[in-house]
Amino acid sequence: MLVLNVTFKCVPGKREELRELIREEGIDTASRNEEGNFNYSFYYSTEDPDDLFLVEFWKDVDAWQAHRTLPHYARLDELKVGRVASAEIQKYFTD
Repeated sequence: MLVLNVTFKCVPGKREELRELIREEGIDTASRNEEGNFNYSFYYSTEDPDDLFLVEFWKDVDAWQAHRTLPHYARLDELKVGRVASAEIQKYFTD
């Protein structure tokens, strides 16, 4: 299994706007419905009002790579423009 912890460092004041757009456009729902996805959940930081966390569990690297070819993945990249200053991805492999 592939586990991804993504930290979006949002532009100050843009975190909630980004989260709402993700919900409205169904990006999170579409990702959860993909074959090979076991979890796709967003969380708010309790320490930084501009951080948004995404935790993803994928069956394997192939499932994640397939996810990266889909329109909703590309749309999230578009939504990040002007709303996310930087993103950090941590990858973990489990049995």
